[in-house]
Amino acid sequence: MTDKPTTGSVPAAPAQRTPREVIVAISGLVVAMFVAVISGTVVSTSMPLIIADLGGDQTAYTWVITASLLAMAVSTPIWGKLADLVNRKVLLISAISLFVVGTAIAGFAQDTTTLIAVRVIQGLGAGGLMSLVMILIAVIISPRERGKYMGFVGGIMAVATIGGPLLGGVVTDAWGWRANFFLPIPLAIIALIVIQRTLHLPPMPKRAVKIDYVGIALLTVGVSLLLIWVSLGGSEFEWDSMTSYVVIGVSAAALIGFVVTEFFVPEPIVPMTLFKNRTFTLAVIASIAIGVSMFATSVFLAQYFQLARGATPTESGLMTIPMIVGQMGASILIGALISKFGKWKRFMVAGSLLVVAGGYLMTTLDYDTDYGLVSVYMVVLGAGLGMVMQNLTLVVQNDTPASQLGAASSNVNFFRTIAGTIGVTVMGSLLATQVTTHITSGLKNFTPTSPEEIDALKGLAGGGIPHVSQLPEGIRVIIENAYGNGIADVFWVTVPLALLSVIAIAFLPNKALSTKTSAEQLKEEFEQVAIDLAEAEIGAPVTSSVQLVEADAAADAPSKATAGSGTRPSATGSDPADTTTAR
Repeated sequence: MTDKPTTGSVPAAPAQRTPREVIVAISGLVVAMFVAVISGTVVSTSMPLIIADLGGDQTAYTWVITASLLAMAVSTPIWGKLADLVNRKVLLISAISLFVVGTAIAGFAQDTTTLIAVRVIQGLGAGGLMSLVMILIAVIISPRERGKYMGFVGGIMAVATIGGPLLGGVVTDAWGWRANFFLPIPLAIIALIVIQRTLHLPPMPKRAVKIDYVGIALLTVGVSLLLIWVSLGGSEFEWDSMTSYVVIGVSAAALIGFVVTEFFVPEPIVPMTLFKNRTFTLAVIASIAIGVSMFATSVFLAQYFQLARGATPTESGLMTIPMIVGQMGASILIGALISKFGKWKRFMVAGSLLVVAGGYLMTTLDYDTDYGLVSVYMVVLGAGLGMVMQNLTLVVQNDTPASQLGAASSNVNFFRTIAGTIGVTVMGSLLATQVTTHITSGLKNFTPTSPEEIDALKGLAGGGIPHVSQLPEGIRVIIENAYGNGIADVFWVTVPLALLSVIAIAFLPNKALSTKTSAEQLKEEFEQVAIDLAEAEIGAPVTSSVQLVEADAAADAPSKATAGSGTRPSATGSDPADTTTAR
């Protein structure tokens, strides 16, 4: 299997864009990315109320969350591969349309079955947005200039990820939970209009389009069953049960079949040749580790503030603002520095070390830890995530053939999502065990002295999540302490994974950032394929227009060096006055 594109017409050279045109072009993409992320986070605060109003149970609660996550995770690499084959703008518009339809119907849902079904549609659209936006930014902007834009996108994601629950709490209190579903729709429509009017992409090269339907089916079955097993095991069925064995067995068989299939189909969803690329493989390893820290932070910090410190959902959102500041600030600042200096590795190594430090600091949390210290911990962890997360995609895009840009970019996000989901599920199970242990230990010598305390103990015996602010003082302190210690314990899971990300990033090849967009690189790839075919047919070397221009420049260099202008040639032999491509 080859990394070179298949034969077809060579795409036209993309037109150069002014900075203003770039900003206009990516504005719709940034809005689309924001909508994709916030659609999931904005409803998290009101999910208990949603399920209660629709008459659902704990199983329905789990499936409403899992359905969207499954659809988004499974569809991400599929959208990415399609972006290498067909019109990317049409794909993006299709993803936005799917998202709008699914979100609108979700807002009108009258039962949990309908809500689960439309959350699948919503997840498919969100998966397309998450995958395609990063790919299209690479088409428009070169890796050297992309850092500052990726930093901005990372900042937007931080606001949507951590600020979404806060916004959801405010909206629910003001207009009810259905408004949380309707909230992203106007933004999605705005993104659709802006993209349609301002996003002008170079034409895709004409090539035979062969869809890997077998791979899609096997990937969907394998990943879906894996996430179902991780999400529902231990609650809906026992880990040591026939149901568990069947689910994980079929999942393993499907995933093994998927890997085998990808070696033989013409256009694999996940090209196995990508793993020969050291940059891609190490970036996937780092993304897995970073994904767990990112997901864990958004999930368990909210629980820490509400269950260990007695905050309301709105107060909990406000208390996570330092995390947003750290992640967004670092993402934008480091992205700008990468674009300015063209150096990325030192920043990413530093960021991964901050993730280790931030994860360790989170293990020291207690229910009464001074909020000033908690804020510092959040800033440290947020800054580390902001310095690493989006730049991993940038590094992969910089060291991947343009013909495989979509597959490479989307698969980094795919592995990060899968790892984050599995990691948070495992950490959630660990948290439940730790909290039970701490509560049992705390109540061992507690003797109730009032009817309120007796009623509270009966409620806790049911195993549900308590309303901490409504508990009697003596019991409330025990529960807050249990959740504070339990959440601190589960953050230990992130520390060794973060250390793994440090090692993976340290071994990433320190390749200079290219000054060419992926569209320009794709044109050169196809031109080189055409030259190779021509040479094979006539048995003689064929010179391309690019090679002729480079040869002319080399021939002119001596005359420039000896001219009476007194200008000395640069180290590369090019005209020192020509610095347009270096900027």
